[in-house]
Amino acid sequence: MNFEEELRARLAPLAAQRIELIDDSALHAGHEGAKGGGGHYRLLIVAAVFAGKSTVARHRLVYDALGDLMRGRIHALSIKSLTPDEV
Repeated sequence: MNFEEELRARLAPLAAQRIELIDDSALHAGHEGAKGGGGHYRLLIVAAVFAGKSTVARHRLVYDALGDLMRGRIHALSIKSLTPDEV
């Protein structure tokens, strides 16, 4: 399973209607985190589960779903989390 497939599988419990992952790792070549193998990514995720939740609570749901990826394969993650009504 490649990285994006693994990320989508981990986020599956959030029942996202849309997930877009952009790998910005090349923009951070030479950065300390990049040297350790962790990538820099931007994530757009649209899910009904975010309704009524603050930005912090939404991001916590994403971080919890990604688990150990956040301490290894992902060095930096920019998250845009929306409900279907916010798109």
